[in-house]
Amino acid sequence: MIPLFYDLHIHSCLSPCGDDDMTPANLVGMAAVKGLDVIALTDHNSCRNCPAALYHGKNYGVTVIPGMELTTAEEVHVICLFSGLDSALAFDSHVYQRLLPVPNREDIFGKQQVMDEKDRVTGTVDNLLINAVSISFDEVFPLVESFGGIAYPAHVDKTSTSLLSNLGFVPPDSTFACAEFHDFRHLHRIRREHPYFEKCNVICCSDAHYLEDIHEPEYQILAESREIKDILRSLVRLCE
Repeated sequence: MIPLFYDLHIHSCLSPCGDDDMTPANLVGMAAVKGLDVIALTDHNSCRNCPAALYHGKNYGVTVIPGMELTTAEEVHVICLFSGLDSALAFDSHVYQRLLPVPNREDIFGKQQVMDEKDRVTGTVDNLLINAVSISFDEVFPLVESFGGIAYPAHVDKTSTSLLSNLGFVPPDSTFACAEFHDFRHLHRIRREHPYFEKCNVICCSDAHYLEDIHEPEYQILAESREIKDILRSLVRLCE
């Protein structure tokens, strides 16, 4: 097992709330400068900037996991990570078909830019990506697994768009084995109030929308290698 510095919740300029400087090259380059070993690109309800990010990951020596921050029908944010780009993009297509069809207003919400390996804008996404999709919280976990990925609730300690803020409890039939915190100072309180998290592998990620918010090399996970499949396995192994 090897220790890996990580940040598994980062947005690019594809997310309307993401800064325009969060291009695939810039965010992967910043992760390399900060000394991170592995990151995940998790734009709102889309994986379309993952191809460029994985390209730069190879050049910078950073393992980049293709992912998405999905907004469920209950407006709970869930991180979805995939072992390969093809699976991520197939999931992207499925999710977009179930996204509320409301056109994006760039003047209100921001740009939704798709970029290539040279950070050139190749297109934009028409419908607003921060809306909910017609996938329930309970449904998302087996659905992601059917695409060869893993899923876990995002920033469970936040006061909005989180499992605990929106549902107020952990559904009794939940099966997720990992949970993301935004601030580990909330960990003991939440574990005390919601014992389900005692059996979860917990991680702390930035939810970065700006380059400077990407985590410093502070938190580590243990994996058998830097390969994506081994990293994903490590996120659930501790709970087995």
